[in-house]
Amino acid sequence: PLGAVGVLHAGLIPSLVFKLKTESDGIQQLILDTLSNCLRVEASEALKAGAIPILKEKLTHSSVAIRSKAAWVLLEIGTHPEGKNMVCEEVTPVLVSLLEDTDPEVQVSAAGALMFAAVKPQGRFSALGAGAIPPLLKLVAEETSKARLSAIKALTMLAELPEGRKTLLNHTDTFQQCLNDPHEAVKRAAETAISVIRWKP
Repeated sequence: PLGAVGVLHAGLIPSLVFKLKTESDGIQQLILDTLSNCLRVEASEALKAGAIPILKEKLTHSSVAIRSKAAWVLLEIGTHPEGKNMVCEEVTPVLVSLLEDTDPEVQVSAAGALMFAAVKPQGRFSALGAGAIPPLLKLVAEETSKARLSAIKALTMLAELPEGRKTLLNHTDTFQQCLNDPHEAVKRAAETAISVIRWKP
């Protein structure tokens, strides 16, 4: 954390963001790791430097590591209030497409970033419009999926929209299976999801 604060105080974030456009793949991975650590502390410098459009581009990179790390940096941005809005507006459809990536790590990062974006109503509408429910359900149904917990939480938020709830009412059995999961967090998240989906106004 002290190193991340040092990078922020030294004003290096704009340079790091800019170098994502020009450096080799190996260096880009190091930059993404650095940005991820710095964004845990603060997001505004990266946002001012125009990080989101560059990260969005990296989500479709041929390198699995770069796709995964870029999604992870967007997840970190999404934990900050000002970052959530921008992720909702600009990146949600690409994150939805990454839920079906061939690499599990990319799926984990994408599901996590989507979960944070869906905290905002506009993020929910955007995710729903981009067709997030089927790929998220698929991740919940896969017992070995590392993205399972984030996928359940994202679906819970989508169930807060009438259209999302209506769709998910037909899939409560997918969440019921999670009630036997060995991981307590998955069990609790599934219980919450079921109660939100079955809620009647």
